[in-house]
Amino acid sequence: MIRQYIFLIAILFVFGCAKKQKQTSHLENKEISQLMGEMSSLMVHDVTNPPLAARFFSYACLAGYEVVSQNDTAFRSMHGVVKEYPSIPKPALSGYDYPLAALLAMVETAKKMQPSGTQLAKFEQKITDSLKANGLDEEVIKQSQQYAQAISQAILVYAKADGYYKISNLPRYTPLNGEQYWYPTPPGYFPAVEPYFSSVRSFFLDSSSQFAPPQPTPYSRNKNSTFYKMLYDNYKQSESNLSDEHRLIAAYWDCNPFAMQDGGHLMVGLKKISPGAHWLGITGIACRNAKKTFNQTMLIHALVAMGLMDSFIGCWNEKYTSNRVRPETAIRNIIDPHWKPLLQTPPFPEYLSGHSCISATSQIILTKCIADNFAFTDTVEVKFGLPHRNFSSFQQAAKEAAISRFYGGIHYMDAIDNGFDQGVKIGDWVLLKTKSLF
Repeated sequence: MIRQYIFLIAILFVFGCAKKQKQTSHLENKEISQLMGEMSSLMVHDVTNPPLAARFFSYACLAGYEVVSQNDTAFRSMHGVVKEYPSIPKPALSGYDYPLAALLAMVETAKKMQPSGTQLAKFEQKITDSLKANGLDEEVIKQSQQYAQAISQAILVYAKADGYYKISNLPRYTPLNGEQYWYPTPPGYFPAVEPYFSSVRSFFLDSSSQFAPPQPTPYSRNKNSTFYKMLYDNYKQSESNLSDEHRLIAAYWDCNPFAMQDGGHLMVGLKKISPGAHWLGITGIACRNAKKTFNQTMLIHALVAMGLMDSFIGCWNEKYTSNRVRPETAIRNIIDPHWKPLLQTPPFPEYLSGHSCISATSQIILTKCIADNFAFTDTVEVKFGLPHRNFSSFQQAAKEAAISRFYGGIHYMDAIDNGFDQGVKIGDWVLLKTKSLF
């Protein structure tokens, strides 16, 4: 009886030690999606503009992928692939868990780059507490945190050199004189967003004008002109003439961080997700449904995020080159002084459509990384009170995102069509530049 008791104690001791000395976190792709969701929520809180949100996402994802590439030979470093990306030395550490280090490198980078980034400490604490409760050794967590900090520091140095901080100190943009040019719109009359963003270093593009679109349809008051006919198409697509489905599509892809609700004596800001965050949410859904590994998911998120950044750079270059007036302003000047679009007009020039560009780029990358004709249910907007939507492919979702801007009354059709074409070209270019990673 005593021998049996001693044997039982020994067995419990062995199992107790095994649990205490667990060396791997066994993190899955869902944790990456959770972190991206946390980052999106912070950007909604901070009212982060769409191009800048793409920049935040890109560097955070780069930090996570760098850790993966240093620890899995199946994944190549971005050095030599991404423009000016340095060869980052692997930290002289041992006993770390690299998936945990990758996730924490994203956290550390986002903490420093997002205005409210320090709030991500709660997410980090939740993850590490959960891993401790599941038996992951505290020393492993500590070493992983040190690894993450080292990589994040290197990524932040790389990010600082992209030129964004220089443009943030440039003089405030002044709208051009002339009714054919963009001018701030009601109800907020916000100033131009990121007028110098095209000068920020891209990840893959040779220049911001590499895939410059055709010139926009020339502005004209002549009722027989192409522009007037195009403008009148927008006018006919007024709120009262839209079907319920078209209204829903417009609202679903609104993604306008600057929306204001005018209640007469009171104006209220409506915080919404950015278009890039929506596509990264779709990326997470697709990676989970396709059962991609943690490492594959990290690579896919990095490619989509950097594709978003380059797509915004190309689109924003054209926006402030052509500087075309928005439908709301032109219709009020030429046709109906009381006309209002279904959606609130974003505060930047009209041509090209940003949604069309970045959606086209994202669908090209996701189709390559996941599959063609990949059906999925998009639940990204559910937390904002909108129903889920089913899509038969990434291209179908991108096409719907693009046409939503016409239904919403904030873009002309040439901006949508040419924007989508530019986005496809940028997506194809990203895949060409990163072919060594597949």
